[in-house]
Amino acid sequence: MLSAGTNPRVLIVTPEVTYLPQGMGNIANYLSAKAGGLADVSSALISKLFALGADVHVALPDYRGIFHTNMGPLWALYQKELDTYRKFLPEERLHLAEDRAFYYVDNVYSNLTAENLKIALAFQREVLNNILARVRPDLIHCNDWMTGLVPGFSRRVGVPCLFTVHNIHTVKSPLAVLEDRGIDAADFWQNLYYDQMAGSYEVTRESNPVDFLVSGVFGAHFVNTVSPTFLREIVEGRHGFVFPTLRQELTNKVNAGVAVGIINAPDPSYIPSEDPALVRNFTADDFEEGKRANKRHLQQQVGLLPDETAPVFFWPSRLDPVQKGCQLLADILYGVVAKYWDRNLQIVFVASGIFQQHFHSIVDFHGLERRVAVCKFDEELSRLAYGAADFILMPSSFEPCGLPQMIAPKYGTLTVAHNTGGIHDTVRHLDVARSSGNGFLFDYYDSIGLFWAIDQAMAFYNLPPEEKNPQIQRIMKESAAMFNHEVTARQYIELYEKMLQRPLITTP
Repeated sequence: MLSAGTNPRVLIVTPEVTYLPQGMGNIANYLSAKAGGLADVSSALISKLFALGADVHVALPDYRGIFHTNMGPLWALYQKELDTYRKFLPEERLHLAEDRAFYYVDNVYSNLTAENLKIALAFQREVLNNILARVRPDLIHCNDWMTGLVPGFSRRVGVPCLFTVHNIHTVKSPLAVLEDRGIDAADFWQNLYYDQMAGSYEVTRESNPVDFLVSGVFGAHFVNTVSPTFLREIVEGRHGFVFPTLRQELTNKVNAGVAVGIINAPDPSYIPSEDPALVRNFTADDFEEGKRANKRHLQQQVGLLPDETAPVFFWPSRLDPVQKGCQLLADILYGVVAKYWDRNLQIVFVASGIFQQHFHSIVDFHGLERRVAVCKFDEELSRLAYGAADFILMPSSFEPCGLPQMIAPKYGTLTVAHNTGGIHDTVRHLDVARSSGNGFLFDYYDSIGLFWAIDQAMAFYNLPPEEKNPQIQRIMKESAAMFNHEVTARQYIELYEKMLQRPLITTP
């Protein structure tokens, strides 16, 4: 199945932008609806590979209703991503899976598990039966549960396969349903993962469901998550929401030396010198004036006390008490504001979620309307807050990757966060004396730890400008260099080359 070209041929199989609605069950009820920036990573990786001269192809469903008509609120985002692929790839390298199952849908995912299964099976049937034969790849890169059957097939035919776990969500289906949807798994059924031990194909096919996500991990030659630390935490059993079968298979891959974590990168449009949401753009060289101007505008926008010297803390994540730790801040909100009342400490929430009303109640009860602003999520306001605030708050109980802690320091906004998962991989506690670090971390997940970290941030904020400003400039420059898709793509390329055991790009 190897390609005939000089360069190895890579096929990236992705369900495109993966939004998971509430109610899909499992961990989908607790993790973000968007699977950690899959679309951003995919398009950046593809464009980087193609720019380097790699023989790269991409397979994705032909969501005609999304790509070609304005049928849903996410249409512009999907259209942007499709345009990104087409910008960098010739038409013959873009392989759209054809099936009526996803021609007329207006969102990638449905609230109904049966509908999601139908789309996933239609997509994978086209990849297995048509696209793989057309592309003849040397390496396949699959992403998330919607592609979880492909690694088992790739192992059967001897093509190296990388499977990336962006989101801890899965669906299950018996082999008989796969057959009914046009996927003949009889030839590779032993490379899939089932609810119970599978003795034979005939005994298994009717009543022993295939787990799509765990099958992807089980069948792949190499696996990666979107955070090295989160992978280690899963293997160590530190997260009870990770079902045991996934944990065991990831553990097996780690023990075999074929599992790694590769951190995602934020959208490249997050650049303070170019961001159109800011009233004054700035760089590391003039951040002080830029942040003051944006702070004044933000305070006016959300009704806070006008004070360009006030320390502003920004909450950038959804208000989800299961993952994001908003209940920790609720416990100490009044105490934090009261302690730094004379400094006019302010907190801005630009986030939606079930805990939003709780913060409204706290603000109303204590009369904090001029110190705390609770706003529903708005993209432009969120971007303005990154440029205006001095700190972001991320007291997450767990974080598979996280993006705000990588966006914020690009804007000179430092992170106050719980030391877990992707946060641990991207934030180091600030040490002014050694001129190192980029934020403020607390290790014990409770409100006391969060309050301590806020105190550390305030101690830094109160430093004289000649001590504080060089640190912010350093952090802004380091963050721009570290947190970008160029770095992420390079890590994937190195992994491809390791799997292929030869360079991805050959020169004459």
